[in-house]
Amino acid sequence: MDDTPAPTDDPKPQGKGRPTPKRRDAEGKRRQPVSAPKDRKEAYRQMRAKQAAEREKARRGMLAGDERYFPARDKGPARKFARDWVDSRRLPSQYFLPFSLLILLATWIPWPMEVRAQVLNLVIAVGWPIMMIGVLFTSVYVAWKVKREVAQKMPGESLRGVGFYAAMRALQIRRLRFPPPQVLPGGKPVQPKR
Repeated sequence: MDDTPAPTDDPKPQGKGRPTPKRRDAEGKRRQPVSAPKDRKEAYRQMRAKQAAEREKARRGMLAGDERYFPARDKGPARKFARDWVDSRRLPSQYFLPFSLLILLATWIPWPMEVRAQVLNLVIAVGWPIMMIGVLFTSVYVAWKVKREVAQKMPGESLRGVGFYAAMRALQIRRLRFPPPQVLPGGKPVQPKR
C-alpha cells in the first residue's frame, strides 16, 4: 500500500499574485494634498462649507428615515413604534390646526352685525369646546394605547415619554410631521420618492 497522497487537480494558489509595495510607495498613494487656508477668512469659509455639507447629509438621512441622524427624542424602537402607530391612523386631533385656522378666519370675515354675533356665538359656544374636548380625548386615548402596546410588544423598553410623544405627533398635520411618516393610513409602507 502506498501512503503518499494522491495529487489534486486544484493546487492552492501561492501568494497574492503581485509583489508587496514598498512602504514609502504605499504611504505616498494614501497622502492627500492639504489645502491649508491662506488666512483666517478662508479657514472660516472652509469650516462653514464643511458644516453645511454635514448638515445637508444629516437632513437627507433624517428625511430618508435613517435613525442615526435623528435627534435623541426620536431615537429608539419604542419611539419608532409610536410614530408608526400614529401615522397608520387618521385621528381627529390631526385636524386641530386646520380647524383652528378655519375658526380664526370665520371670526375675521366682516359679517353684518347680526350675522357676526351668531358666528362668534357659534364659534365660542360650540366650535372651540367641541374641538378642545375632541383633542383632549384623542390625546389621552393615543397616549394610553401606545404605552400599552409598547409595554406588550417590547417588555424591556422604557415607557418614559412614549405616550406624550405619540399624543404630540397625533396633533401635527400629517405632511408636517418630522421625522416624515414611514407608513400610510391603513398600515402600508410609504413608497420612496424617486
